[in-house]
Amino acid sequence: MRLRRAPGWPVVLADGPVLLRPYRRSDAAAWSEVRRANRDWLAPWESSLAGDWAELNSPATFRWMHRDQRRSARTGEGMPFAVCLCEGGAERFVGHLNVGNIVRRAFCSGYVGYWVDRRVAGRGVIPTALALAVDHAFGPGGLHRVEVNIRPENRPSRRVVEKLGFREEAYHARYMHIDGAWRDHIGYAMTSEEVAAEGGLLARWHRLRAAAR
Repeated sequence: MRLRRAPGWPVVLADGPVLLRPYRRSDAAAWSEVRRANRDWLAPWESSLAGDWAELNSPATFRWMHRDQRRSARTGEGMPFAVCLCEGGAERFVGHLNVGNIVRRAFCSGYVGYWVDRRVAGRGVIPTALALAVDHAFGPGGLHRVEVNIRPENRPSRRVVEKLGFREEAYHARYMHIDGAWRDHIGYAMTSEEVAAEGGLLARWHRLRAAAR
């Protein structure tokens, strides 16, 4: 019996040098190198886990994470993307974006989380990746709404969603255990109707970048 594929998955998405694709087992070394090199950049914003950062972000940990994400993708509960930059004919792993906790039927909603290598921050990689993923989620992915929850202190991440036009709609007190304590989060959201008239979120992002030049 053939297994039914989850809506919109697997898929490869691209815009300019930014590429989103499903993870591969061969990504273990690159994922581990980026994660370990970005400890100070990433640790303050991530879920509290017991253990040493290097061990928690080892190639062996990646293999466990990869199996878990493949399961969520097969069941339609997630769309886990490796974020890559394609430059000079080479593909470089630089980050992660996941549309997760997907609930369908009358809700058709999911939560988006992301991170990027500090060495490429400020180049529009994550705004482009988020716009690509949201357009896909609203189209082949079959979702109506996406949410992003961000710590108030995380100004770079908040700037990403704010410049793309996500609505700030909630303040979640003591929302998640991060970096050793229960942390407040600001809730942002967007529905498909809010970008449909503009041709999608990626089209909005392109116009914003053109206007800023």
